[in-house]
Amino acid sequence: MTATRSQQAANGSPDRLKVAIGSAVGTTVENYDFLAYGTAAALYFGTDFFPSEDPVVGVLLGFLTFGIGFAMRPLGGIIGGFLGDKYGRKPVLVGALFVMGISTVLIGLLPTYAQVGLLAPLLLTAIRVVQGLAFGAEWGGAILMTFEHAPWRKRGKYSAIPQVGVPLGVFLANVAFLLSAGLGNELAWRLPFMLSAVLIIAGLIIRLKVSESPEFEEAKTAGTLVKNPILTVLRNDWRTVLRVIALRLAETGGFYVIVTYLISYITSGEIASRETALTGLIIATALGCFTTVLFGALSDRIGRKKTYLIGSLLTIAFGFPMFLMVNTGLPFLIVLVYVIGLAIIHDMLAGTQGAYFSELFNTNTRTSGASLGYQFSAAISGFIPFIATAAAIGMGWGGVAWIYVAVGVIGLLGVVLTRETWGAAERAEVERVIASGE
Repeated sequence: MTATRSQQAANGSPDRLKVAIGSAVGTTVENYDFLAYGTAAALYFGTDFFPSEDPVVGVLLGFLTFGIGFAMRPLGGIIGGFLGDKYGRKPVLVGALFVMGISTVLIGLLPTYAQVGLLAPLLLTAIRVVQGLAFGAEWGGAILMTFEHAPWRKRGKYSAIPQVGVPLGVFLANVAFLLSAGLGNELAWRLPFMLSAVLIIAGLIIRLKVSESPEFEEAKTAGTLVKNPILTVLRNDWRTVLRVIALRLAETGGFYVIVTYLISYITSGEIASRETALTGLIIATALGCFTTVLFGALSDRIGRKKTYLIGSLLTIAFGFPMFLMVNTGLPFLIVLVYVIGLAIIHDMLAGTQGAYFSELFNTNTRTSGASLGYQFSAAISGFIPFIATAAAIGMGWGGVAWIYVAVGVIGLLGVVLTRETWGAAERAEVERVIASGE
């Protein structure tokens, strides 16, 4: 290793913080845009785009189009991963953000079923497809840019910063819906989508100013980039991709039960007011802006595998208590469910993922490998609100609780089968490199 490499190991690149913040701003915009749809599907779209005599059918169809967007994310991950490993992380970041923002603003301008009939849900579905492609391309570039700019000893902490975009995006989306709730049904859901135009401009300005990944530039200079990173990672690391899918299901599967299904369950069942559910989401996601980074830093101290193991076990343990607490109808316990489920359990997993998934792959296939696992898992979990709603029809809330437990079990299996990437040996090696000045 050169002295420059040693300095990178100790301190990261000079742009490390700017890149982390720029990535976080972009992922915030992406999650605001994408998750605004989940809230709108739960609260409004069943009436405005999928009218039916049975309101449950309308919610089901709304969640089905929500899942279609997720189904497109693997393709977006393949495209973004290929371009990121072949031509650089930065172009993917900028392009994905631009496409995501434009498509979300268009949702806010769509005509409803009452205005244009079947054309309305068709247009909505088409835009969801575009959103899914953009979101699929986004995550790998944002995380990898931050990971590769960060000091090696603090990669868990730095890689968790873009993950803050998940709770912060949900926070902003739900604040927007809470504030617009009194504007009348149609404007109440249109305004949050159109407001993303402001966020997209801010995100693009910041992302255009960040520098390319130093590890990508090093690989490019050394001539170690591969001709087809997607085929290379599938040939050499397909088992690791499957492990990432399992690991991610614990996080994202549980997340969408709480963020999308639970709000519909609380309001449609008249357990509590819509404002109570949204308040719980807002408090939990506000806390998540801090807990996500704290859990990433924790993984720097005790290892990625141990942190993820704890989070998976907590997911399994929380499935049934979550609904028992909600069913009391007590606002305090409902808010507490959101805090435990999101700010603690979810953020423990999400805060660890950035570094953990990145460390499982080589530099020249890292974006492709991490994106494939991450987005294929998302394609599955995107249908969880739909599956949960269908399960509740036949089995009640217990069926949804079992779904939540099941994704935790899958995540636990993934942890058991995945190697530690930041254990005592890895930490000692980094300290040796830094001390030797290699």
